[in-house]
Amino acid sequence: MLLVGLLLTCSLYANAQDNPAPAGRGLSIFLIFFLLIILTASIIMFVKTKEMISRNKQRKISKEEDQFTEYLRNLDSDQIETFLKIKNARNDKKADATLNLKKPLILIGISCSSLMLNAQTNGENSGSLLSETGIIITIILILTPILAGVVLMFLKVRNVLKQYRKKQSLTEADKLADYLSGLSDENIITALEQRKAALDYQLSHAELSGSVPPVDEKGIINKAGPASGLTFVAIKKKAVKRPNIDPHLSKLILWYIGCAAFWLLFGTTIGEYLGIKFVAPDADHISWLSFGRIRPVHTNAVFWGWASLGMLGLGYYIVPMVSNTALASIKKGWYALYLINASVILGTICLMAGINNGGGEYREYIWPVMLLFAVGVILTLVNFIQTIARRKTREIYISNWYIVAAVIFAIVIMLTAYIPIWQNGLGETIIQGYYMHQGVGMWFMLFTLGIVYYFLPQQLNKPIYSYSLGILAFWTQILFYTLIGTHHFVFSSIPWWLQTVAIVGSVGMIIPVVAGTTNFLLTFKGAWYKIAGSYTLPFFLVGIIFYFTGSMQGTAEAFRSTNLIWHFTDFTVAHSHLTMYGIISF
Repeated sequence: MLLVGLLLTCSLYANAQDNPAPAGRGLSIFLIFFLLIILTASIIMFVKTKEMISRNKQRKISKEEDQFTEYLRNLDSDQIETFLKIKNARNDKKADATLNLKKPLILIGISCSSLMLNAQTNGENSGSLLSETGIIITIILILTPILAGVVLMFLKVRNVLKQYRKKQSLTEADKLADYLSGLSDENIITALEQRKAALDYQLSHAELSGSVPPVDEKGIINKAGPASGLTFVAIKKKAVKRPNIDPHLSKLILWYIGCAAFWLLFGTTIGEYLGIKFVAPDADHISWLSFGRIRPVHTNAVFWGWASLGMLGLGYYIVPMVSNTALASIKKGWYALYLINASVILGTICLMAGINNGGGEYREYIWPVMLLFAVGVILTLVNFIQTIARRKTREIYISNWYIVAAVIFAIVIMLTAYIPIWQNGLGETIIQGYYMHQGVGMWFMLFTLGIVYYFLPQQLNKPIYSYSLGILAFWTQILFYTLIGTHHFVFSSIPWWLQTVAIVGSVGMIIPVVAGTTNFLLTFKGAWYKIAGSYTLPFFLVGIIFYFTGSMQGTAEAFRSTNLIWHFTDFTVAHSHLTMYGIISF
């Protein structure tokens, strides 16, 4: 096998010297490496299965009495005592076999090294699509769940083999028990008793101090008392009692969540009806239900009704909780709820009646309707800041950073989108790109990340893995996400340098996305078993996975080469749905 690997290396190296590598060779190497991973998993499963078969055959061939004698030599004190009492001891010990995978791994390592040699190019790339960064990122995102499936299959097979080994061990233990129950030799019993006595021997811990109680016959000791604990260990600080939830606040939060759930059902139902109209355009002939009118009803109901109210409701719980104080004003919370619901209701009626802003996506509400939403958000911001100002903790927890920043950005975004002097000509296109992307990234995403930074550690009952990674993700998201709005208008008439800035910002978004995903997943470290028994943790895990894949999908789409392919396709629609329903909703 080693010889085959060396020959393969030499042949591929010689081929690399003679023939220049075509474009896309890096992606091909990745695909081959991916296949090698699958092959490795298959080899491991094959070796484990073969090992179990050979072990089973070996057990049938070997003499049972020799095995039982070896078992008797390895009995411990408790097992010997049980045997001496009832002569029916069960030995559940089983030895884990070690896999000898050196040869296959050497071959795979040599193959990978040979492929790296073959990847060296001597000529110019021909400009294949497979060499484009956006295409590579997309293929990686597609292959990631496949690799996860392979790993899951490997774990499942390993568990099946483990259960099989356990079953075999239990069968062998039953045979051992039957064998021991039939023993009556006095010599064996005497030897086992002696062995048990040797195993049971231990120090009394009184060899130096003796067993006589101390007596102060000369009255030397004046102050003596019972030991109160280990004096050289610091006393643990008692946990600060968490503030009780005000019943009025609970009622407010439940109304936010209830209204959000209603708008989720409403908006999703409208979206489903839009899908029906794709295949049955003549399903109705009512102007209020025409595609051009109810499509913005769907998007705005999900945006401002479901996601916004849901986030704000959870924010009204998190901000007072991490500040260890009461909410500054319950009334302002109710006023904000009324205003936002009124905004969505009036906006929905106006859109279905044909009254709209005539602008870009997600800002179809006319300005008086959106003004109600903005006032509600301003009241919320004032409420949150006043609550944080009254906090009883020294520091501001990272969740409050994200939540307050998201509310501030929401106000800035709405003002930018509706100021009249910015709504003319080419500038409106730039404003539209800024508005719709910052609405998703700096309002919904930032707020949702603040929610996760509180509830994920709470549900796992452990602190967040790294506070520093959270701060890094916070500031880099503010730095890069505010620049990427115009990557939706690549090859348009807006300045070329502005398009380039958006593309660079999109690539820079890899930093906060990877930092946040790493922080969340490493918080699960040592607590993965809690997912099976939790209602909330599976939702957080799925949302984290979508956070990484959806954000990286946006980065892949931002490149000019991939914009040519995907811009006017359902890839963009899938990206927005993956963000709102995959990340925010989960």
